[in-house]
Amino acid sequence: MSTAMTFGQKQFIPTPPDKGSFPLDHDGVCKESMRKYMKCLLNHNGNNSMCRDEAKDYLGCRMENNLMAKEDWKKLGFNTDVPAETPAEAKK
Repeated sequence: MSTAMTFGQKQFIPTPPDKGSFPLDHDGVCKESMRKYMKCLLNHNGNNSMCRDEAKDYLGCRMENNLMAKEDWKKLGFNTDVPAETPAEAKK
């Protein structure tokens, strides 16, 4: 039997995520903002710091449509006083 535990093996105990569940967007309410974010990641080789505006739009859409708990932008890593860096500024 491949499912039987051996004596030295530790048992896996799943733990829930820190912020709770993350509901799926079954109706596609935020699909367009998600696509813009994913396209930005693709264009910047996965460098998410170049896609902060798109990420903020996507998270904002999720919060507005009750697909995630409303959080302060600073808790999500966005400083509202400083605009996100543009790709031209990042190359300097």
